[in-house]
Amino acid sequence: MMSQQSTLTIERMCTVAQVSRAVFYRFLEPRPTVEEDMEVRSQVQRVALENKRRCGHRRIKKELQRKGVVVSRERVLQIMREDNLLCLRKRRFRAPTTDSNHQLKVYLNLARSLTLTGINQLWVADITYIRLQTEFVFLAVILDAFSRLVVGWALDRGMTTALTLRALKQAITQRQPQPGLVHHSDRGVQYASAEYVAVLKQHHILPSMSRAGNPYDNATCESFLCTLKVEEIYANEYRDLEHLWANLEDFIERYYNRRRLHSALNYRSPEEFEQDWLAASASSTLSSAAILSFPGHGEIYQRNGEQPAGHSPTHCLDESPAGYSWTGCSPAEPACASPAKEIMPRKESLE
Repeated sequence: MMSQQSTLTIERMCTVAQVSRAVFYRFLEPRPTVEEDMEVRSQVQRVALENKRRCGHRRIKKELQRKGVVVSRERVLQIMREDNLLCLRKRRFRAPTTDSNHQLKVYLNLARSLTLTGINQLWVADITYIRLQTEFVFLAVILDAFSRLVVGWALDRGMTTALTLRALKQAITQRQPQPGLVHHSDRGVQYASAEYVAVLKQHHILPSMSRAGNPYDNATCESFLCTLKVEEIYANEYRDLEHLWANLEDFIERYYNRRRLHSALNYRSPEEFEQDWLAASASSTLSSAAILSFPGHGEIYQRNGEQPAGHSPTHCLDESPAGYSWTGCSPAEPACASPAKEIMPRKESLE
């Protein structure tokens, strides 16, 4: 005679025992031994301490996967909580670093219209302050927007044009960019100064500036500065400028550029991302120039100069928007010297 127990389904037994089916199946799975559990814990501790408790559990899980360690995100988070390895998070007060109240020339925001396809197409720059025990100092940084790599930085006690120029010259020396690179910043007097703009034009770099009071136009650089503050600045106390310099050099050059996994780069470091891109572009015949596009003008500015059927030519088809050519976004002579005067006769001729 078949027992009643053998006729019960798993779902019915879980209902009687008041447990979920997930708990039941988890109970049947072989549990890791003490040695295996200690090995995973040791790996989590090692990665967290190597990164000086800067990383969260998601980034640590990705780094463990790259090392061949299979572990769930929840398990990593549990170990970090139990061992007090959660990343340090502190917030400090903010002070403005942008002085846009000047009469210097403000340039068009080209960064909003760029679709990046490679490195050295768009650089983003910004300044932030750092509080020491007895003074404030200022850090100027320049990032490649495509790879998030810090290509230039400078530290000084004054928020001057000389500070930003040192970061710019370092970036130019290290990267040797081709003409047509776009340099994007806020409207601060340091970036709008004649000395700074002269260096940009000397190397055929196109200046670009954010809209007034809109930090989202330079979100890539703002994100890096937030990472720098949270993972390095707020987690340490610095004696003086020299002490800060040594720590920044270690964080930027050895950790952020080379080791820190970036979620926007599919959990690769900026340096690794650039190496992968260079390897892929070496075997590809596609152009690496950035694409300059304007919202609502996709049908007007055609690469081949073709016009959709039934479309009224309200713009000269051979004219590049804002006076820039498609190839590398380098300056070009517009085909229509006076677009407003040329457009109207063409429209009247069609009517």
